[in-house]
Amino acid sequence: MAALRRIPQERGGWWHAYVCPAHGVEPDHGDLLSGVFPEGGARCGRGCRVDTPAVRGAWTVLSHQAWARHLRVLAHRGGRTEAVARLVEYSGLYASLGTERHGEAQGWMLRGRLFHQALTDAIWAVNIGHTVITLAEDGTDGLAAVLPLLDDLERAALDARGVLTGRGQLASNYTAWLNAAGASTSRAASAARGLEWDGAKQWLEGEHGLYAHLRVAVAEDGWEWEGSTYYHGFVLRAALLALRSADPASVPSDVAGVLAGMTDVLAAVATPGGLLPALHDGPYLRNPLALEWLELVSLAQQLVPAEGLDAVASRAREELGAYDDGLDRELEGWFAGPPLPRRAAPGGVTVFPAAGYGVVRVAGIHALLDFGPHGGSHGHRDKLSLYLYGSTTPWQPDPGQVPYAHAEFRDLYASTEAHPAFRVDGAEQAECEGVLLASDDRSVTAEVTTAYEGVRAVRRVVAGDCYLVDLLSVTGPQARRVTGQLRPGTALDVQQQATGPVRTTWYGDESLHGWHTHTPGVEVRPFSRPGPGPADDPQRTRTWVDFTAEAERITFASVYQASSAGPAVTGVRLDGEELTVELADGSAACFGTGS
Repeated sequence: MAALRRIPQERGGWWHAYVCPAHGVEPDHGDLLSGVFPEGGARCGRGCRVDTPAVRGAWTVLSHQAWARHLRVLAHRGGRTEAVARLVEYSGLYASLGTERHGEAQGWMLRGRLFHQALTDAIWAVNIGHTVITLAEDGTDGLAAVLPLLDDLERAALDARGVLTGRGQLASNYTAWLNAAGASTSRAASAARGLEWDGAKQWLEGEHGLYAHLRVAVAEDGWEWEGSTYYHGFVLRAALLALRSADPASVPSDVAGVLAGMTDVLAAVATPGGLLPALHDGPYLRNPLALEWLELVSLAQQLVPAEGLDAVASRAREELGAYDDGLDRELEGWFAGPPLPRRAAPGGVTVFPAAGYGVVRVAGIHALLDFGPHGGSHGHRDKLSLYLYGSTTPWQPDPGQVPYAHAEFRDLYASTEAHPAFRVDGAEQAECEGVLLASDDRSVTAEVTTAYEGVRAVRRVVAGDCYLVDLLSVTGPQARRVTGQLRPGTALDVQQQATGPVRTTWYGDESLHGWHTHTPGVEVRPFSRPGPGPADDPQRTRTWVDFTAEAERITFASVYQASSAGPAVTGVRLDGEELTVELADGSAACFGTGS
């Protein structure tokens, strides 16, 4: 017998509270469409059972959101009768529960009605709106009963947007979703009434509409201002959902340019195999996130297609496996006209000056240098971190972030200690911003002078012919304890040599070899210790490596080569300000530190 399905009859809480307090992992969701919290508590992958009011409220969020997405799938696949019946049920539920702002929300939250946060209300409302729009394409029978819900959802989005913009927060990622909710539910109401939509002025073109939001929230280099891969995609997906049925040619040229730049960002930071670095706050690996990337790619390729996005979609689908509901494959014809011109593929080096990222690609290595602004509440203390990926292997990734309600692990994953950055005297970096010093078609050089008082650090990343060079120099007014950090996402072997560089071997689908040396005459202690792996499972250990020296000035030099590349590196030597790399074919190349 098939399991019974029901819509939860309770208001939802804050989904970030769906986390095991002991292990920092997101518990198994169970059957979200059952509408009933798992018997015996939510099951943690480490064996715990968690049952608290906060976790129950978070699970209820996940269940309502799963139902809203399921209704969209039903609308596309001929399940009209059930979809309409469930929408009518939601209309009654919202009328009884969503009558005022949620009284149990935390004080900092922009309060919602069905959920703690207005943001969560908006995400849910977008799916409800699109369900009705899809159903209305085949007729309006039964949809009149849903009009009170749609009208209430539009009004709630307008009220919440008014609170937010009244605080001067037009650039907030919330604004994108409130506009998407307003556009989707008002368009749905017009479709259910058999009328042309007249909400563009309110939700797209107006003073606080989507276009105004995008103009202030996205920098000239294409990044959403927070500099987080997750929130960048979050805002872009909201915009694409809000623009359903628009002709791409009718989108204002400057806004179309913003959307094109946002897709360029994802294409540039993604590896050839579709890995998206989890820069700053955002899940490292999560099935609902993979569904979001699939939806985003499907819609973006219909508006402003970009090289590399198909690989992101393929990777997301592989991660999902049986969890894939196929909704993204139902979204053809989203826009009312042909897409804008296809974007050019990124070159060997891409620099984002405003967000503060440099991407360097060479011979099987995809490297990313982080030097930009802190990024507000979603920033991490990781200036001059160097992230290393293969096509499908996260050798040294940004570790991502746990659900925010876990205060201890959230702070750990935002810390300097957790990133492949540098530390001075074992202390955390200040929340700060670095500066781009130079870039060309083979290298990026950046500095930071405000992470530690009186300390200047410069990192230069260079693409050699078949390897990557990393030069990190740290200078202070007196001797300080300076540490350069390796933070693997895969298994790592470390080998101290009697003479010459320390050697590392990084494993995964692809292998990476590293050579690590430093300023001559300075004693450097390589210290290996177990540390938590990426944030999808803080209990999974990886080998952390700290290279530490007491010095007024120290340069840590590393050379990385993918096992598939050649000729092989045979020697690495740092003399003063110059690094020499020797290859098996007898050739050699020299690199200045850039400091």
